[in-house]
Formats: sequence, structure tokens, C-alpha cells
Amino acid sequence: MTAARRTVPLRSTCSQPHPCPSAMRLAILGQIPIFQDLSAAELAVLAERMLSLSWAPGDALFTAGEPSTHVFVLAAGQAKAFRSTLAGQATSLDFLGPGDVLGGLTALDAGHYAETAVALVTTCALRLEVRAFRELLLAHPPVALRVLDDVTDRLHRARSMEAEQASVTVITRVASTLLRLADKFGVPGEPAGTTLIQLPLTRADLAAMTGTSAESVSRSMSGLRRDGLIDSGRRWTAVLDRPGLVAAK
Repeated sequence: MTAARRTVPLRSTCSQPHPCPSAMRLAILGQIPIFQDLSAAELAVLAERMLSLSWAPGDALFTAGEPSTHVFVLAAGQAKAFRSTLAGQATSLDFLGPGDVLGGLTALDAGHYAETAVALVTTCALRLEVRAFRELLLAHPPVALRVLDDVTDRLHRARSMEAEQASVTVITRVASTLLRLADKFGVPGEPAGTTLIQLPLTRADLAAMTGTSAESVSRSMSGLRRDGLIDSGRRWTAVLDRPGLVAAK
């Protein structure tokens, strides 16, 4: 008997570079939290100062160590940002989607990018020179305060992750990370009540995000799959039982 083929519940994504007209730029910028206090006229001025660019899967938007010359606002697609050890192992990894701002924190001190950002699919972003970004912060204190709130939130999240890595099991860390990704990137899956995380999430990625080894992540994922809480494939992960996954935390 021929085994039934396993279905892969992927949805279509942006696969070709495309232009970003003024109306689209305004719509994108209007949804970014740090720009919420800008008027329509101020957003229009900002949009005109930004350049729209596209990257193919695997291309780097910027690389750790390079001078931080620009700030990026993701318009479409997905990217991941990470730091690497001297041995080349990724650490402090995070996934980014439409509306996320990349390079903004490093731009505040006009130094160098502290991490590398790589496109996972064809990714489009609006790019703003650091000088213009700093001028924006000086001219609009509410925007600067929102950037400060973002910095505070990231520091709080980093400290929470450090405390979590020292006090909870690997399977709890993996479950917590999957729930966070589901909240950010999840879309309704099939059957109803499930959540599809359409990310090329590798075991090495999860290991970097949870502060453990790829082998430990594999064992944890196998356990969660065996308990019917998740399913996964090459470029997707599905949360089948959210209450169960919350309980696994």
C-alpha cells in the first residue's frame, strides 16, 4: 500500500521584488507603533525620505560589524536577526515581519550594527538614513519616547529569557518560544482552532532562541508532537492545542 503524502499547509508569499508607491509607504508607516504620533503630513514627508528596496531569500539587509548607516522598516516578507559567536553559532536570534524596525537601536549611537539581518523570503523594506532618523527623534519627542519604550521592552525580554533559561526546563522554553511566535506570525490553520506559524524555523534557530542545543530542541519538539500539541514541517510549525502548549510552559 502506498503511504498517503503528507500535506504541507503553506500559503503563498511575496516571491518577486516589487515597487512601493507613496500610498503604500504611507499605509505601512501609519501602522508602525513608533510613528503613531505623527500627522499624515509628517508621515508623507518621512515617506519621501525613504527608499524602497527588496532582498532575495538568504540576502543580508545588513551585517554585524558594518557601520550603522540606515534604519529599515519591513514592508513585506520575513527576516531574522542574530548575533554570532566566534565559532559561527547564532545567538540572540529573533524573527521579524511587516512593521518591524531593524537597525534603529544601533543607529542611536551612530556606531556599527551589532547583529546580522537576513531575508527569509523575498523581503521588501523602507530604508532611512541614520542622520534622518536622528533628526526625526529630535523633532518629534513622542517618537523618541516610543523608541525608548521599545528599548526598555527588549531589555526586559532579554532579562526574562536569561532568568527563564536558568530556572525552567528546555521543553518549557521551547513551548514559550512557539507561543510567542504564534502570537506574532500565526494565522488560522486547518483544522479550525489551530494556528499555523509559517516560518522556516530550524532546530538551530530554536536552540539560539532558547539558549540550549539543537539536540535538546529536537527531543522537546518530538515530545510536544507526540503529545499532539504541535506539528511541523520544513518551513512551518502548527500549534494544534494552544491550552496544552500553555500548560507545557
